[in-house]
Amino acid sequence: MFDIGGVQAQVRDLPTPALSDAERIDLLRGLEELKCIAEAAQAALTADFAESQIARAADAGVPAERRSRGVAAQVALARRESHHRGSRHLGLAMILQTELPHTWAAFQTGRITEWRASLMARETACLALEQRLEVDERLAADPDAIEQMGDAELAAAAQGLACELDPASVAERRRRAEAERRVSLRPAPDVMSQLSALLPVKDGVSVFAALKAAADTAIGIGDDRTRGQIMADTLVERITGRSPLADDVDPGTTVNVVLPDSVLTGQTDAGAYVDGYGPIPGDLARDLAAGATWLRRLYAEAQTGALVAMESTRRQVPDGMARFLRFRDRICRTPWCDAPVRHSDHVESVEEGGPTTFANTQGLCEACNHAKQARGWTARPRPGPTHTVDTTTPTGHTDTSTAPPAREPVWVEVEPGTWTLIA
Repeated sequence: MFDIGGVQAQVRDLPTPALSDAERIDLLRGLEELKCIAEAAQAALTADFAESQIARAADAGVPAERRSRGVAAQVALARRESHHRGSRHLGLAMILQTELPHTWAAFQTGRITEWRASLMARETACLALEQRLEVDERLAADPDAIEQMGDAELAAAAQGLACELDPASVAERRRRAEAERRVSLRPAPDVMSQLSALLPVKDGVSVFAALKAAADTAIGIGDDRTRGQIMADTLVERITGRSPLADDVDPGTTVNVVLPDSVLTGQTDAGAYVDGYGPIPGDLARDLAAGATWLRRLYAEAQTGALVAMESTRRQVPDGMARFLRFRDRICRTPWCDAPVRHSDHVESVEEGGPTTFANTQGLCEACNHAKQARGWTARPRPGPTHTVDTTTPTGHTDTSTAPPAREPVWVEVEPGTWTLIA
């Protein structure tokens, strides 16, 4: 087997202090090329792995439409990334060698990054194979030329050729993309949030123009806020109908905040957690709780901070338990998957006798839940005070996930050898 550990050791132990600046730059370029070559090797391994898994599933009688289920999830776990990124890696690997051979050659020799190979695949996805091969020939046959192209330049060139070769397919792709318009929310640094809208170009331009016009008007009459602040505040006001500068929360809106009672009463400033967003500081949690119409108590185990269990005799996870799972798990429990919780999953399936209990359920995103149902996957809850799940893939690799504590337990030594828990 290839000595990957030896290569890792050589890279880790590079004698960088003994190098000149010119040698450091040369080494930086060499390592960048090595990184690209390694990513290409990962793509080749991914393609071989997928073909093997699909063949095994076919031999086992799995229907054709389900034979690739769980493959992207295994790739994602191996690369310590989300299921979504694993799917992208798998899709790229399956087409590079046969449909974009010149791009593949540039990738294998370290001339382009995985991302630029992905751009070529993305911008030609709507084309027939012959047309895709032509774009690949015209853009990537000269490795020196494609190496010199930036990301935006390469994407624009591929788009232009796609429009030239098959404008009808490009138009159909645009129509399909418009059907996938959506709004998403992600945490941002410093307890901010990134609200994003994927819109058809005419709508996106119109929204931005309207916000910019509102800012121009406000600045013209002496508003001392910055243009960005005015545009952001106008967006909030026009969507929610309330001033974004107000401290209260719209009474028609539910914001679920999980926080220790010690934070609520001001005894400590430990963090809290907003469902659908993430961690927030204690002072902000108290501000949100102060404006709340009602509060719900949750109870945590004293030693670990883990939320206590609850049970149901029903096969389906009840709404209350599903909400509780969302509070406990926060995001998809699959390692390295940051997707929101969409499914309340039985760790040990009902078919295998798994009960509908708090210990035997976990929050997963839709993709990870479907992957877990593929042939050869098993999962079991691990006994212990903190909810832990061991998931084993068809290749025998086991990954472990542990639910985050509802709060961090704080132990204080009151005298030598004597410790007390501060709730």
